[in-house]
Amino acid sequence: MGQAAIWTGLILLLLLQCSSTAKLVCYFTNWSQYRSGQAAFLPSNVDPFLCTHLIYAFADMKDHRLTTLDPKDVQFYNDLNGLKSRNPNLKILLAIGGWNFGTKKFTDMVARPETLQIFIQSVISFLRLHNFDGFDLDWEYPGSRDSPAIDKERFTALVEALHNAFLQESEKSGKDRLLLSAAVPAGRYQLDRGYEIQKISQSLDFINLMTYDFHGTWERTTGHNSPLYRRQAEKGGAAEANIDFAVNYWLEKGAPPNKVILGMPTYGRSFTLSSTSDTGIGAAASGAGTPGPFTKEGGLLAYYEVCTLKDATFHMIGEQKVPYAVQGNQWVGFDNVESFKTKVAYLKQKGLGGAMVWAIDMDDFKGTFCNQGPYPLIQTLKKELGIASASESSTPSQPSKPIAKQPIKPTPNQPSKPIPGGNAFCQDKENGLYPNPENQSTFHNCVGKQTFTLSCPAGLVFNNSCKCCDWS
Repeated sequence: MGQAAIWTGLILLLLLQCSSTAKLVCYFTNWSQYRSGQAAFLPSNVDPFLCTHLIYAFADMKDHRLTTLDPKDVQFYNDLNGLKSRNPNLKILLAIGGWNFGTKKFTDMVARPETLQIFIQSVISFLRLHNFDGFDLDWEYPGSRDSPAIDKERFTALVEALHNAFLQESEKSGKDRLLLSAAVPAGRYQLDRGYEIQKISQSLDFINLMTYDFHGTWERTTGHNSPLYRRQAEKGGAAEANIDFAVNYWLEKGAPPNKVILGMPTYGRSFTLSSTSDTGIGAAASGAGTPGPFTKEGGLLAYYEVCTLKDATFHMIGEQKVPYAVQGNQWVGFDNVESFKTKVAYLKQKGLGGAMVWAIDMDDFKGTFCNQGPYPLIQTLKKELGIASASESSTPSQPSKPIAKQPIKPTPNQPSKPIPGGNAFCQDKENGLYPNPENQSTFHNCVGKQTFTLSCPAGLVFNNSCKCCDWS
C-alpha cells in the first residue's frame, strides 16, 4: 500500500466521531392511528424516554416542496414535540419517502438545480416551523424502481446540499444544526445502482440500514424477514439475504461503523403453506399469510399479533438466530426478545452506532397482548444497548457527564510515521482501531500492517465497543 493511501485511510479514521451512548432510532408511522381498538397508536402512547431518536413517517412533497401527508400531521407534530418537555434529550426527525411514495417526485426534484434548491429551502422552513430536530431521507430507491441511473450521483448531491444548507442555516440562526439521516437498503443490487456510500456517509449524521424484508410473500418458499446470518443451504443471491452480509457490504464500501444503525423489525412476514406436512424454513408457500386482526395486511403480522397466535408452535432457526411460528397452514418469521439480544450483541461486536426500529407502533406498546410489559422488544434494545433514561442516568448529587463527542485527533506527542523499529502489533491485524493493552488512554491504528499509536484527548480513554475516545 502506498504512503498516500495509508494516510488517506488514517485521516478518514481520525475524522470519525462516536458518542458514548448508542442511538435507538424509532419510526413513528402516521397511519397507525387508524388501527382498531387497543392497536390504535397515537403520540400519547410514546414513552419519551424509550428511544433516543424518533422519526415521523412520512411527510409528502408537492411542487418540489415539503408538506404534510395526513390531516392530523400538524397536531401530531405538536404532540410529539411536547414530549421534549419531559425528555429534553429526545431528538425528533421528519422523514419523507417510503416504499409507497415511489421515486418520481424525488427524480423530478433532483433533476434541476433550481428545483433542488426549492426543496431544500422548504425543508429548512418546514422543520423549523414545526420544531423538528432533523430530516430523514427515505428514497426507495435512487437508480431503481424507474429512477434513472443518473440519480445515483444526484442522490449524493442532494445529501451533500442538505448537509451544507443545514450547516449554513445553523451558523446564521444560532440554532443547533438540523440532523440529517437516511433510510437505506440492505441489498447489493439497490446499493450498487443508487448509493455512493463513502461520499454520502460524510454528510449523513447516521444511516438507518433497513435490514428486514429479506424474504416475504413475493416469494413462494418460506423465508425469515430479518435473519442475522445465512443458512448453509443458501447459495448465490440467497446467501446475501441476511443482516451479516448487508452490514459487511456497507462497511466494505466505506460507511463508518459508528454511523450505521442496524434495522430491527417489530413485525414478521407471514406465508400460507402449500402443505402442512412441510412447515420448516424453505417450505413451499402458496401465497401471503392471513391478514392480522389489527394490521390487516396479508403477509405481515405485528409482534403483538404473533405473540397471541393460538395453538401455534414456535421454533428457532439455529443458523440464523431468529424464530418462526407455525399455526396450521400459517407460517411467520419474526423477531422476539431473544433474537433482539443476539442482534444487539452482533452490532456491538461490529462497532455499529445503535439500533433502528420499524416501527414503534408494532411492538406491544401497552403491554396488553404478550404479557411481557409495555414495549418488550424496544425495552430489550434499550437495555442491551446500555441506554439509560435521563432520570436514570443522573441524580442531583452526581450529574451525568456530557457525551464525549470529540473526534479522535492526534495530539502533539503522536507520531507522524509508523512506530520506530516497526512495532509488530499490527502485523497480523486487519485495518482498524485497537486498544493499547499497556495504556488505555492511547490506541493503535493499523493501516497496511503498520502500527500508528495515537492518544485520546485529556480525560478520555479508548472504548473498543464504539472504536472511539470516551469517558472512562
